[in-house]
Amino acid sequence: MKDEEIIRMYFSRDERAIKATDEKYGSLLMRLSEKILGGRTDAEECLNDAYFGIWKSIPPERPESLRAYCCKVVRNLSFKRLGYNLAEKRSPHSEVSLEELEASLSCGENFSDFENVDFSIAVNEFLRDLKPEMRAAFLKRYYLMDSVPEIAADLGMSESKVKSLLLRARKRFIGYLNAKGDI
Repeated sequence: MKDEEIIRMYFSRDERAIKATDEKYGSLLMRLSEKILGGRTDAEECLNDAYFGIWKSIPPERPESLRAYCCKVVRNLSFKRLGYNLAEKRSPHSEVSLEELEASLSCGENFSDFENVDFSIAVNEFLRDLKPEMRAAFLKRYYLMDSVPEIAADLGMSESKVKSLLLRARKRFIGYLNAKGDI
C-alpha cells in the first residue's frame, strides 16, 4: 500500500491505517527502537506508543514522508524511554554514535550547551548539500543509529570508507554550523 493511501486512512480515522503502517514500516521502526533501547520488550512498548502518537497526530499533520515521520516519532519516544529507564546511562550503540557527533561539536561541550541552536533545521539544511552517499551514511549513523559494519553492508562499501565518509561529514557539519554562527 502506498503512503498516501495510508495517510488518507488516518484522515478518515480508519483504524486499518495502524495495521497498514505496521505492515509497511513495523520492522524498520522496531529495529530503530531496539538499537536505541537495547531490548525488545521496551522497543515493543515504544512502538505501540508510537502508533498511538501517530494516530493522534495525523490529522492534523500531513507528513510528506510517512516513513520519515514514523521514524521520527519512534526515535523521539525511544530516547524518552531510554532517559526514563536509565537516567544518566544510554545504550552502548546510541552512546557511541552520539559521542562521535558530540565530540566534533567543540571542546568537550555537549548538546545541552547549544540551547539556541535548532538542530533539526540545521541538519536538514546541511544534508541538502551532501552527496547522496555521504548523506545516507550520516543519516544511517546518527539518525537510525546503525553501526559502521551495518552501514558498509547496506551501502556496499568498505568499513574504512564509511568511517572516512562519516569523519568528513562531521567536519563539514561543524564547518556548516560555524559558518552559520550557531556554535
